[in-house]
Amino acid sequence: MGKLLNVVTPLHKKTQRDYIGRMVNDKVHCMQVAKQYGRDYWDGDRKYGYGGYTYDGRWSVVAQKLIQTYHLPDNAQILDVGCGKGYLLYEFTRLLPQALVTGLDSSEYALDHAKEEIKEHLFLHQAQQPYSFGDKQFDLVFSITTLHNLLIHDLKTALLEMERVGKNKYLVVESFRNDQELFNLQCWALTCAAFYTPEEWTWLFQEFGYQGDYEFIYFE
Repeated sequence: MGKLLNVVTPLHKKTQRDYIGRMVNDKVHCMQVAKQYGRDYWDGDRKYGYGGYTYDGRWSVVAQKLIQTYHLPDNAQILDVGCGKGYLLYEFTRLLPQALVTGLDSSEYALDHAKEEIKEHLFLHQAQQPYSFGDKQFDLVFSITTLHNLLIHDLKTALLEMERVGKNKYLVVESFRNDQELFNLQCWALTCAAFYTPEEWTWLFQEFGYQGDYEFIYFE
């Protein structure tokens, strides 16, 4: 079993959220729109998702921390499962110019509007579908705030594939430690399908054979 890390949480905590406002703003309709992962989710009204997901450099600190944590070489091979517009992968290419990066995402819109510098390395693919990569091909495989959107049987497949193709693995999922955080998560989440405590998540990791590192973000 891997380690509990603290890499993305500092970014997550910077965002202010109106939990009740989202819950009462036609939430079911907004969930249905968000799960299409189209323009509304990425660049539409905040009630449907990000409310405009543009490059601002914030992911640079995450890339730096992951490079340090996993001692990635200059020519590291890196895979992002659920890459979105590829902003984090782009930061890896800035810090490790010789790195070979690959991104997978299920959103055609996100890939069409990805960073131009790495578009050719991003591919339309669902996290739970088998990956066309060799065993331990990547120095690092990571997935940030994607896997909690999967149903449990799909989650198992995604975790097994990450474990298979990565020498090092790291993932971030939403979770909760008490009733207040569960309530906040249920109010805020639009696409989440897996509402588990940290203890439940780690049990699933062990049950499904995932031995990589992990991080939980909470809605406090």
